[in-house]
Amino acid sequence: MVRSGSAKWTGGLRTGQGTLSTESGAVSNVSYSFSKRFESEQGTNPEELIGAAHASCFSMALSAMLEGAGHSPESVETSAGVTVEKVGEGFSITKIQLDTVVDCPGLGQGEFEDIAAKAKAGCPVSRALAVDISLNAKLTSNV
Repeated sequence: MVRSGSAKWTGGLRTGQGTLSTESGAVSNVSYSFSKRFESEQGTNPEELIGAAHASCFSMALSAMLEGAGHSPESVETSAGVTVEKVGEGFSITKIQLDTVVDCPGLGQGEFEDIAAKAKAGCPVSRALAVDISLNAKLTSNV
């Protein structure tokens, strides 16, 4: 299974504009820019999309692991705060803070913490953030 997203950027970093879309069409030609990413202009940016992906993946993984342990979660709500900091000459995602609130009657705190830790480690997005990334680069014009 391969899921995809795409982006197009035109212009320089500070004055350029981009659009991004998902294969499913749930997100289609949404604009992004330097000011939406690094300043206060409203709009999306890559880090908040990573946060949404991580929060949703973790919530599903946690729900599955709770069910696998014989529990019936009524709700799992997660937010993921993605921290971007200047590191050397560039910027890096330096950490992600997952905060989750779970309603699961009959589940004890100790077991919950163990299952949540396993879900954090096992969620595909958590694992993806440390995976090898391949690149196929093609230049369409040159000097």
